[in-house]
Amino acid sequence: MKKELKRRDFITRCFGAGVACCALSHGTMLTAQDQDTKPDPKNLEYCGYKCPDDCPLRKGTLENNMELKKKAYEDFQFKEKYGIEFDADKVFCYGCKINDKPLSLPVKSCTVRKCVIEKGYDCCIQCDGLAKCDKELWTRFPQFKDMVIKMQQKYKAV
Repeated sequence: MKKELKRRDFITRCFGAGVACCALSHGTMLTAQDQDTKPDPKNLEYCGYKCPDDCPLRKGTLENNMELKKKAYEDFQFKEKYGIEFDADKVFCYGCKINDKPLSLPVKSCTVRKCVIEKGYDCCIQCDGLAKCDKELWTRFPQFKDMVIKMQQKYKAV
């Protein structure tokens, strides 16, 4: 014989099921952003950065969007850093861990990338010399270096 649910029990169970569904549907997103998870060097750029999908340089490259490329040219200071006038063929980026595409000027000139590749690592968080490293990226962005060192500590923690 079926047991009838009281209204209060029915509402309580529905509420609990709703909370559980929300937690499950958002759980993977929260886990992916969890600061306590061990970083995977293969899923990071050589410097420890994770390029966002909305990066104007990357998005402009993938969509061949001149307006985004011009914005990236200004934002990334191509003229000041590389001495070039705007040229859509020179203002592009597919990322730094690519094998089948050309390397952009910023990627080619990245000393951290060169060092990581020479040492045979997937990311600088694997390098024991990171804390003392004085590559240009770290001297220009010391707060980023501090963040990468914290990632390294999580990576090396057992």
